[in-house]
Amino acid sequence: MRVVPFKQVDVFTSEPFRGNPVAVVFGADGLDERFMQSLAAWTNLSETTFVLAPTVQGADYRLRIFTPNQELPFAGHPSVGSAHAILEAGWAQAHDDRLVQECGAGLLPIRVEHAEGRRRLFVRAPRAHFGEGDLMLTHALGKALGLPLRNEPAPRPINVGPTWIVADLEYAHTVLQLEPDMALLTALCREHDGVGVTVFGRTGDNDVSLEVRSFAPADGIPEDPVCGSGNAAVAAYLYETEQISRLGTRYVATQGRRVNRNGYVHVCVDAEGVIEIGGEAVTCVDGAIRL
Repeated sequence: MRVVPFKQVDVFTSEPFRGNPVAVVFGADGLDERFMQSLAAWTNLSETTFVLAPTVQGADYRLRIFTPNQELPFAGHPSVGSAHAILEAGWAQAHDDRLVQECGAGLLPIRVEHAEGRRRLFVRAPRAHFGEGDLMLTHALGKALGLPLRNEPAPRPINVGPTWIVADLEYAHTVLQLEPDMALLTALCREHDGVGVTVFGRTGDNDVSLEVRSFAPADGIPEDPVCGSGNAAVAAYLYETEQISRLGTRYVATQGRRVNRNGYVHVCVDAEGVIEIGGEAVTCVDGAIRL
């Protein structure tokens, strides 16, 4: 029996028991994929990560990311939360406030930002790949969400590691009032090979621009509290539909209010459409786990 360090970190928040939790297992070299998947199902969190020695030159560590049902090449809140845990544990050291994470999506830079006495971590999301929106998808998604959707700009699948079907609902209050049909969402996501659906609406607030919700029932996660890759897909959608200029190259989205886990995601989008997802994190469980 092995005993390895373990942390549970709340991400996109500075307050314990808010944001989105991720379980982080250190020293996972030698564990097989089946065991990792079973442990991720046991934690019953939206994601569990496993920290391993890097295999590529230039990486500071390697990360494998599992939902209760499958492995993901990339996810935002696990990347931010794991980087927080790794720095806190001294598993790796930042150089010039930067780390490099090796994961299924390749080598991803992580930037450490210090502002107003707080530390925020930003991970660069993989380059987005866009699927096509059409009337059939718009109609089917509207039926699953329980409201009619406009087709310009149309909902569309966006791959940022995992694939999210993204829809613009215009207003934050519309986002918050949703009561989706999870069975219909599950069928739609499977049809489009997506991990879930992410919707957003504008708040009218200068400090917090968007209200976001992410649903991934096909992956055993009816509602993801605060989703980094979902927010990366939203930023990519806004960039692709030429709406990003209304928010600026840096904005804040809020997510999680409907599940009492409210968090804040800081989003940066440069002129070339490169997206960083960031925020704060706090460790809530610090100990060891027997494998």
